Formats: sequence, structure tokens, C-alpha cells
Amino acid sequence: MLTKIYRVKGRFVLGSEVQVFTKEFKAVKEEDIEEKIYSVFGSKHRINRNQIKIESIEEISADEAEDHIVKAII
Repeated sequence: MLTKIYRVKGRFVLGSEVQVFTKEFKAVKEEDIEEKIYSVFGSKHRINRNQIKIESIEEISADEAEDHIVKAII
């Protein structure tokens, strides 16, 4: 299977504040990325799915990747 790199932008509610995030992940399809975002933020910040708003998921090339972990995997 061919994996792709995705950049996810969105926001989540943490307490009384809204936090903006941009993350990059490597996955086979876009649906996997959504589940990964919910899993990571849920376990790290102890928030529910309804507190996370994914605004965009876009496929990017390896050259556009900014996350050092994603670059190391490539």
C-alpha cells in the first residue's frame, strides 16, 4: 500500500480556551488520519471527539513536510 503525508489543521477546546493545531501524519487514507487525530488528542489532553474540530486535511508532498518526525520516516 502506498502511504501519503497529510497536514491536518483544526482547533480543540481545552478548559475555557480554544487551541489551534497543525499536525502532519503519514497514512494510507484520509479516514485513518481523522481517527489518529481523535486518538492522539484524546489520550494526550483527555478531551472528547466533540471538543475537536478538524478544519482541513490536505495531502502534501514529502518536500512540504515540516514535522521532523515525518521527515525522518520518509
